Amino acid sequence: MRQSTTPAAITLRSTQKYALSGAWTARGIDSDLLDDKTIATPAQGQIVMDGGEIEALDSVGAWVLQKFLHRLRENGAVVEVSNLPPAFTQIMAVAAEEISHRADAPATAAVSPMSSLERIGRSTKDLAEQGLALLSFIGEVTIALAGWIAHPARVRWRPILYNIRSAGFDALPIVGLISFLLGIVVAYQGADQLRQYGANIFVVDLVGLSMLREFAPLITAIIIAGRSGSAYAAQIGTMTVTEEIDAMRTIGIAPLEQLVLPKIIGLLIALPLLTVFADLLGVFGGMIMARAQLGVGFAEFIERFTKAVSVTAYLIGIGKAPVFALVITIVGCFQGFRTHGGADSVGRQTTRSVVQSIFLVIVADALFSIAFSALDL
Repeated sequence: MRQSTTPAAITLRSTQKYALSGAWTARGIDSDLLDDKTIATPAQGQIVMDGGEIEALDSVGAWVLQKFLHRLRENGAVVEVSNLPPAFTQIMAVAAEEISHRADAPATAAVSPMSSLERIGRSTKDLAEQGLALLSFIGEVTIALAGWIAHPARVRWRPILYNIRSAGFDALPIVGLISFLLGIVVAYQGADQLRQYGANIFVVDLVGLSMLREFAPLITAIIIAGRSGSAYAAQIGTMTVTEEIDAMRTIGIAPLEQLVLPKIIGLLIALPLLTVFADLLGVFGGMIMARAQLGVGFAEFIERFTKAVSVTAYLIGIGKAPVFALVITIVGCFQGFRTHGGADSVGRQTTRSVVQSIFLVIVADALFSIAFSALDL
């Protein structure tokens, strides 16, 4: 095709006839030709478009020309294109189809806004579906765990030990620091009130019971949910996106046994130990603040601690940790397996795993409090 520098033009030859001329290409179309005022020229009745003087045509020119024809038809005109070279017919047909699809899109996409009741219904439906999927996932994990119990040789010890180290040992600094500061805060907030009544020694009861029963297991679980639960979701989600999960199934490796069960067992071991560590650091922080603010020495603090805090209170806090570990691991792995699409889905499911894990841990802690209150523990 011969290259032409003649700009594209639309000439009104008569009331019902237009002449198309020049190079209808990306280089030949002038910006004025793209103006809506130029394209949307009002016309009625039978219109003839003479394309015999078109020297060159590419996809850009065909799209602009078809847009012009479409605007004429919208104004009620019946348009006929004549003398168009055969070489340009196909590209004009493709452009016409594209224009037609774009014109139809708003009509098909125009949906009346959902009412509040409909939004509530859809949200409830999605929540119910996710709940059923979670129950199904828990059932699959239980079956896989039963398989390990029935066949101990299938237990994967190396992944378990790795998860104990990554979720437990590597988390000691952050858990210890937060628990130590929390113990200081609890003792400091109670110091002023206790000093007013001359009850300085009762800071031991405040720090000991609050840390061992509530704060230490709860804050440890929240830290692990944000630290390890998100890592579980991100790891499995990335493997799902990159089709590594499908590859594992293809070569006969059960993803639940390789990825989920070691994480569950590892965190079931690590979280209670982290809770004990948090207990020690939290009480130690309270001891320092009690000595600094209330004049309660270390020896006096420890003597009162053994009398005020029972073994039952200590075991209650430790007993919460395995439940929290199950919640964190199952939610993190479940959200990881629900990842689909691309990298944005990995981030979305990771965020959901952290939010849901923390929410369910707090709900579980509230249920524990109600149960222990009913049991008078």
